[in-house]
Amino acid sequence: MRYTGFSTHPTISLNMLFSDQEVIPSREKVDVASLVKSLVEHEQIKVDLKPCAGASQANQKFVTEADLHRPGLALAGYVELFTHQRIQIIGNTEINFLKSLSVEECEEAFTKLISFDLPVIFLTDSNELSEKLLDLADKNNVPVYKTSVETTKFMYLLRDFLEDYFAVQTMLHGTMVDVYGIGILIAGKSGLGKSEVALDLIERGHRLVSDDVVMITKKSNVLLTSATEMNKHFMEVRGLGVIDVMSMFGIRSIRYQKRLEVVLELSLWEDAEKINRTGLDHDTVKILGTTIPLIHLPITPGKNITVIAEVIAMNYLLKHYGYDAAVAFQEKVKHHISQKKSRSDMPKRAIEYFEGDFE
Repeated sequence: MRYTGFSTHPTISLNMLFSDQEVIPSREKVDVASLVKSLVEHEQIKVDLKPCAGASQANQKFVTEADLHRPGLALAGYVELFTHQRIQIIGNTEINFLKSLSVEECEEAFTKLISFDLPVIFLTDSNELSEKLLDLADKNNVPVYKTSVETTKFMYLLRDFLEDYFAVQTMLHGTMVDVYGIGILIAGKSGLGKSEVALDLIERGHRLVSDDVVMITKKSNVLLTSATEMNKHFMEVRGLGVIDVMSMFGIRSIRYQKRLEVVLELSLWEDAEKINRTGLDHDTVKILGTTIPLIHLPITPGKNITVIAEVIAMNYLLKHYGYDAAVAFQEKVKHHISQKKSRSDMPKRAIEYFEGDFE
C-alpha cells in the first residue's frame, strides 16, 4: 500500500495516518522543588513563592497529575474521598474555617490533613498558617509554600503549567501556518510544494509556525503546534536550501505556537481518491484523539494553492460564526425546486429580468 500522507477515510486512528510516527508519552511526575523553581523562574509565569515548611523535602515529593484540590472537606473531617495525591490549595475559605475553630480543634483538623502523604500545600492570597501548624507540616515532611497571588488566578496558572508538563505529544511531517488567525497544517507527500505554499502565504502577510517537522501538544483537548528548537523559523526550499524566515520577512512573519484547526492534505490529481465538490461532506482526522477537519486538495497545473488556503481559512471562520455556504446553497436549491413545483406558470429563465446596462 503506497503511503500518501493523510488517509482519505474520515476519523481514523493516528497510527493508520502516520505509519512512522509515534505518540510521545506524557511525563509521569515532577518533583515539587523543580515545580516551584519553574513557577518562579518561568518567563511567562513568574509567581512569587516563599517556602514556609518542609522545603528540604521538596525534591523527594512528587506531583503526578495536573488536577488540583482544595481540602475544605478534609479539614472539616470528611476524608473518605480525599484526593490526597493532588496538590493542595489553601485559600481564604480554608483559612477562615481554621480561624473559626479553637486552637485544639484547629491543630486536630490540620494534623488529620497532613497525616496523608501530601505532595505539597500552597497558601494563596498572602494567607499564612500559625507557627504550630507549620511545625506540624515540617515534622510530617509536607512542603508548604505561600504566594500573594489570589486563589483563582494561581490555580489557573498552576493547572495550565501542569497540563502542559503532563501533555501527550507527537511530531508530524508537514508545514504549519497561521492564515487569518486559523491554524492550518499543510500535509502530503514530500516534494508536493508544501514549503513553497507556506512561503507564498508568508509573502502575503501570513505567518509560519513550523516547516517540515511540526510538534503537536495536546492540552485540554486542544492541539497546540510549534516548531522544535532546531527548525524554529527556518524553512527548506528545494533547489534553494534553508532560509531564515524571521530574518528575511521580519518578526511578524512567524509564530512560536498556534492551535491546530484545519488539516489541508495536498495530493496529485491522479492519486486523489475522493474529491469534495459541494462542501457538504465533512471529512475529519483524529490526531492524539482529537478530531480535526480534513480537506483533500488535489494539485493540478495552474491551481493557486495559496489563494485556496486563504479561502479555507475564511470559510472556516464563516462556519465558526454560523454560516455554511454549502448548506445555504443547498437550501436555496431546495427552495427553488419547491417553488417550481408549486407554480406551473413560473418562467423557464435563469434570470427573470435584466435591467439596462448603461455603463
